[in-house]
Amino acid sequence: MFQTFNDAQEFVAQSSVQMIDLKFCDLWGRWHHLTIPASQFKPTLMTQGIGFDGSSVGLKSVKSGDMVLIPDLATGVIDPFWDAPTLSFICNTHEAGTLAVFPNDPRNIARRAEQFLAETGVADESHWGPEFEFYVFDEVAWENQANRAGYHLESQEADWNSPQGGHGHYIPLHGGYHAIPPKDQLYNLRAEMSIHLEALGVEVKYHHHEVGGPGQCEIETPLVGLLAAGDMTMWVKYVSKMTANSHGKTVTFMPKPLYGEAGSGMHFHQMLRKAGQNVFYDAAGYGCMSQHALWYIGGLLAHGPALLALTNPSTNSYRRLVPGYEAPVNAFFSLGNRSAAVRIPKYADQPETARMEFRPPDATCNPYLALAAQLLAGLDGIRQQIDPTAAGFGPIDADIFAWSSDQRGAIKHLPGSLHEALAALEADHEFLLAGDVFAEEMLEQWIAHKRDVEYYPVRNRPHPYEMQLYFDV
Repeated sequence: MFQTFNDAQEFVAQSSVQMIDLKFCDLWGRWHHLTIPASQFKPTLMTQGIGFDGSSVGLKSVKSGDMVLIPDLATGVIDPFWDAPTLSFICNTHEAGTLAVFPNDPRNIARRAEQFLAETGVADESHWGPEFEFYVFDEVAWENQANRAGYHLESQEADWNSPQGGHGHYIPLHGGYHAIPPKDQLYNLRAEMSIHLEALGVEVKYHHHEVGGPGQCEIETPLVGLLAAGDMTMWVKYVSKMTANSHGKTVTFMPKPLYGEAGSGMHFHQMLRKAGQNVFYDAAGYGCMSQHALWYIGGLLAHGPALLALTNPSTNSYRRLVPGYEAPVNAFFSLGNRSAAVRIPKYADQPETARMEFRPPDATCNPYLALAAQLLAGLDGIRQQIDPTAAGFGPIDADIFAWSSDQRGAIKHLPGSLHEALAALEADHEFLLAGDVFAEEMLEQWIAHKRDVEYYPVRNRPHPYEMQLYFDV
């Protein structure tokens, strides 16, 4: 929004802005914020920053946690949810004292990935289109005690409410895809989300009800640059949650909040461009994909198990990645097959639209890290000229669920748990170190945290269903 601090300061004065909100992303993909009165919006903010404790958000160790925030002036927008007029910036994190850019700042990793792409000469820009799937619930509650565990979710759309009576237009299990009102009770809410996003500069391609009957929604945006896609993802999550909250509802991007119902992914459409031309397009290629595009697909699938530790980094991710829900659990590519890990959209067959889609990711990822990791995997495929067919990744255009178990068993599988994905990342991460985009120390920290703070605590807890299965043994 702004080119210089003077431009921003002038806007603050002319627009009667009262608060300046400084948002920043932690290592795990959550936003945090710090707010200053407009009276403190001074040029020293750009030269000295504002201090915070980086150890509290996974960026630094406790012994050296001092860091500073410096706003990225280009990201300035009016936050629509504050009572006081508030100008919001996404910030970069810097070392205290020296003001050096912190190398493991997720936005900085995304920025370095873009720079590395240009250095390779393969392309000068990458374009990304995440799909945002999420559930809207009317109530949520959970409990985890030594002697008691459980959760409760409620949705006005769910057909489990029909015995109690009500509006009568309930959505059955798996029956929500493009549902129309009055079954779709959330159209006004999604429209309000879309209006807020467009006011923030996030273009909305469309929104609709998704397959999940009890409140699953989707918002899709056009393709944008890599860093912009990371910022856009943070805004979509913030705006959808805040809009729902203002109506007494709640939004979750959990991949699998409901047993037996459709999960929520965050598929990434992607293409590379050089000198304005689509590197992925070849009218004579399979699915109009060029040789570079096929090598890129080969890199994504060859590094797929390790990638999932960054694109699907939660224990809940692998509740979604199970057969039977169009979930991409197999490492193959295809033209139009939504059970493939890499899908080439049939309708994207023109020089301006030809692209591929990596379908496993979900929104528990840190979007900046997930975007950078996918790009590096694809570029490694191009560098090594990984032929996806020769490597055993297809294409497979048949319905694999109609195959015999022996036939399906011949397809390479993606990890079935966070533990497997983290082990794959330990064994295969050299491609992430290219161009100094990722640091080995940061990856070690990621793996240790995910194992010790997430995987083992979930694994070690008795599950409520285990009581039903085993209590009387």
